[in-house]
Amino acid sequence: MTQPPLRLGIAGLGTVGAGVLAILQDQPRMIAARAGRPVEITAVSARDRNRDRGVKLDRYGWEDDPVALATRPDIDVFVELIGGDNGPAKSAVEAALASGKDVVTANKALLALHGQALAEAAEAKGRVIRFEAAVAGGIPVMKALTEGLAANRMSRVMGVMNGTCNYILTRMQATGKAYADIFAEAQALGYVEADPTLDVGGIDAAHKLALLASVAFGTKVDFAGVEIEGIERISIEDIEQAADMGYRIKLLGVAQVTGRGLVQRMSPCLVPSDSPLGQLDGGTNMVVLEGDQVGQIALRGPGAGAGPTASAVMSDVIDLARGFRVPCFGQPAATLEQATAASAQVPAPYYLRLRLTDKPGALAKVATLLGEAGVSIDRMRQYGHAETTAPVLIVTHKCARAALDLALEGLSSTGVVPGHPVALRIEEV
Repeated sequence: MTQPPLRLGIAGLGTVGAGVLAILQDQPRMIAARAGRPVEITAVSARDRNRDRGVKLDRYGWEDDPVALATRPDIDVFVELIGGDNGPAKSAVEAALASGKDVVTANKALLALHGQALAEAAEAKGRVIRFEAAVAGGIPVMKALTEGLAANRMSRVMGVMNGTCNYILTRMQATGKAYADIFAEAQALGYVEADPTLDVGGIDAAHKLALLASVAFGTKVDFAGVEIEGIERISIEDIEQAADMGYRIKLLGVAQVTGRGLVQRMSPCLVPSDSPLGQLDGGTNMVVLEGDQVGQIALRGPGAGAGPTASAVMSDVIDLARGFRVPCFGQPAATLEQATAASAQVPAPYYLRLRLTDKPGALAKVATLLGEAGVSIDRMRQYGHAETTAPVLIVTHKCARAALDLALEGLSSTGVVPGHPVALRIEEV
């Protein structure tokens, strides 16, 4: 017996929404063959009905209010592509679940802040929420965790998950230009969010990391537990000096379960230049997954854009059309454990850049203070100096971040370290 079509209501017709419509308009037969049934759009919703999006809308119903779309009786799946952690997106998703609809979303912020409550609401109605498109664009990392690696106890997930930051950092290295110049270039190209802190401040990538950690470790989403630091303080000197030492700087998300709790951090780190992460250029994303049975797996691909993100949305839609249903975070919401933030970071080597007053005994004071805090020096380099100060680069042996912070607090009292030193973790990959 031929199955009836899967009927979609799509809210949000920006870049991704238009991309989803284009796929369904251009490849209906292929989608139907792979889904085992036709996939059709019943109605859509957006702020501007008359805007030219490069796709036809005349064959679909229209709703000005996404909540009205979410509750229409003639849709089976509500596709939320509005964005934002509250407002219309949250109201519409809640309404869709309450009216017995499955939900497909690309909204990382919504799930990072309200994922547990929404997952519970979905399961109470026998529905599911799918969000492949919310993490790393076209990279199928959610399916990898919930399906291909479901038999693995995951030990660590990490990756470069914001293409804007990776573009800025790799362009700085390629051109020798300062952060401010490349940031302006990225803005002109439309790579930066209207609120730049979502990108360069690390918030967008931290949303993704919180979702990854939940699925990987079976914990409730804990965005508040993510330590976040953006790339705004990274200078061209850091880029060049790290390269001189065999490293590249990436905005790196890392989540792992330790004996002291769950570590979640999104921050600039040094990685070996010859590692897969170190060789990642431009706006490309990479997610590295480590499991007890498979070891390390790296997934690389486009992290944003109409095609890649729409592809991820449609992968979820096709799964639902096939009748393949997985709980929101890979297991029933009631079985997710409460994440306990780690009481301390895993020890690691660190890169330190500081300016040192050019006078006798200055370096000895710094070395003594570091040693007293329990931080030992692995390598050190001094570069060409100005009239009164000299830039100094130090790579430490593995140490606790608390010990390093203690040392950094004391540097200002030495009288030989003007300004604020830069400290970046060196991540083993």
